[in-house]
Amino acid sequence: MPYRLTVLGIGYLGATHAACMAELGFEVLGLDVDQEKIERLRRGELPIHEPGLEELLRRNLAAGRLRFTTSYEEVADFGDVHFVCVGTPQKKGEYGADVSYLDAVVESLAPHLDRQCLVVGKSTVPVGTAERLAEKLVQLAPAGAQVELAWNPEFLREGFAVRDTLHPDRIVLGVASDRAEKVLRDVYAPLGEEVPIVVTDYPTAELVKSAANAFLATKISFINAMAEVCEAAHADVKQLSLALSYDERIGRRYLNPGLGFGGGCLPKDIRAFMARAGELGAYQALTFLSEVDAINMRRRARMVDLARELAGGTFEGRTVGVLGAAFKPNSDDIRDSPALDVAVTIARDGGKVTVYDPVALDNARAAHPHLHYADSASGAAQEADVVLLLTEWREFVEIDPEALGQVVAVRNIVDGRNALDADAWREAGWHYRALGRP
Repeated sequence: MPYRLTVLGIGYLGATHAACMAELGFEVLGLDVDQEKIERLRRGELPIHEPGLEELLRRNLAAGRLRFTTSYEEVADFGDVHFVCVGTPQKKGEYGADVSYLDAVVESLAPHLDRQCLVVGKSTVPVGTAERLAEKLVQLAPAGAQVELAWNPEFLREGFAVRDTLHPDRIVLGVASDRAEKVLRDVYAPLGEEVPIVVTDYPTAELVKSAANAFLATKISFINAMAEVCEAAHADVKQLSLALSYDERIGRRYLNPGLGFGGGCLPKDIRAFMARAGELGAYQALTFLSEVDAINMRRRARMVDLARELAGGTFEGRTVGVLGAAFKPNSDDIRDSPALDVAVTIARDGGKVTVYDPVALDNARAAHPHLHYADSASGAAQEADVVLLLTEWREFVEIDPEALGQVVAVRNIVDGRNALDADAWREAGWHYRALGRP
């Protein structure tokens, strides 16, 4: 008899995992404590923007394979495998991760677990969390040691989450028994035998996600550090990046110079990694991540400086059009968005800032109601003294520089993502600037 799955925490990760597991043929019950969110999900409405996910949600709701609840008792009675997908945000005023949501889920679920089952953590956590939660499950669950824990980190990219779930490049299973390994191998068997599965202990599984995020953040900040040097040396970081990318030891992915990373994962995860390493007495091993973080934040400040230069040295009395609010394209996520950070800084310095984003406007308005908003790129650029490309949505990359030039006050543009054809924009009469380029 196939396992019945539950997913606890229906945010970005949980909604994706629940819908994709149902798509693979499992019966899935999702839980969240937010009653309004559950009602929306039951109607087939997503609380997030993720390409392809709403279609999966509605198809599997209609097929009866996917349901949602707010009841831990119902979840415990239904499920054989319980996936925990709650957030681990950065603690206020600290670098460390707040794992209180994880503890709350375990403390709410465990008292109802009266038969053999597997609880599977997917959240990004400080190493050592899994071992502690495994002990808590045994202590609190009526079934005792029949309730096991596994750690199965996620490696999803926003904008590609459905593909990354259904066609993963690897699956990591942190387990403490052969039974837990077998259960998870059975759960992921529908993905096909070609998907590599790496079986580890708890701490290694926890570290894999932290290490992966730290490496990606380092690679992004490396090329942005080179952009700083290129600006000082009057070199072109785009050409430098291209030349580096042909070295297969380096590769071209995540070697795109620009405004840097943001979102709900990389910034807080590298800080939590540093904090946990310090607690373990291994802080020196990760001191380089402090500079990775600093480089990333300096790119935002440099973007503001370039915009100010094109605006004539001051934002007072200047109109600034901002293209992009989400931290990356194909997402409505504005958490730690470099685009909005730049927009807010310019507004605080006296500029009249108008923002447009294809899908993140509602989130941006709610978070920053003092900014101005438009329903199109041309609307954001209307009478602008300078235009900023801050999120590389395809519609921005493909925009006609001549057409946009008809609505601005002055043809000034700063390409914060090095995504535009500089020659085409200059030929259309624009004063084009970009991070790391002459």
